[in-house]
Amino acid sequence: MKPTSSETQDKKVANDRSQPASGGASRGEIDKLADFMMLAQRSCLLDLSSDLNEGKVSYAQFFLLGYLDEQESLTMTDIARKMGHSTAAATGLVDRLQKLKYVERVHAEDDRRKILVRITPKGSQLIQRLRQGLVRGLSEMMAGMDEQGRESLPFGDGSKRG
Repeated sequence: MKPTSSETQDKKVANDRSQPASGGASRGEIDKLADFMMLAQRSCLLDLSSDLNEGKVSYAQFFLLGYLDEQESLTMTDIARKMGHSTAAATGLVDRLQKLKYVERVHAEDDRRKILVRITPKGSQLIQRLRQGLVRGLSEMMAGMDEQGRESLPFGDGSKRG
């Protein structure tokens, strides 16, 4: 009896899951990571959304603050490039964050005509608080996983795979 197309597809999927994909991880490991990321994203975005509303910050502004928290300062052109926005849109994001006192504009020391944007201590505190909430949420999710599930996640160098 010839297998149906559904049975053939099921065998292909099962075979794909056991085959190594790029980086040496099996398709099953990658699928587990994708499932974990989707669950983490849903959970974290819900928590993050309420926290962002308290700080009156949009997701785009949150990501911009995250970039600025990792840099000493950025030009508007740098911000626009990192955010995938026009310079005008980046200026609007910065304007709103400046009104909330999360960022400030300063003149570059080497060229007073160049304006740099840097995060304020208030902006850094917001990012750190939100990041701690994300870490706490991920920790709780991982605590609910069994040891084998946690070890199958390809973190770091992937040496815990087994």
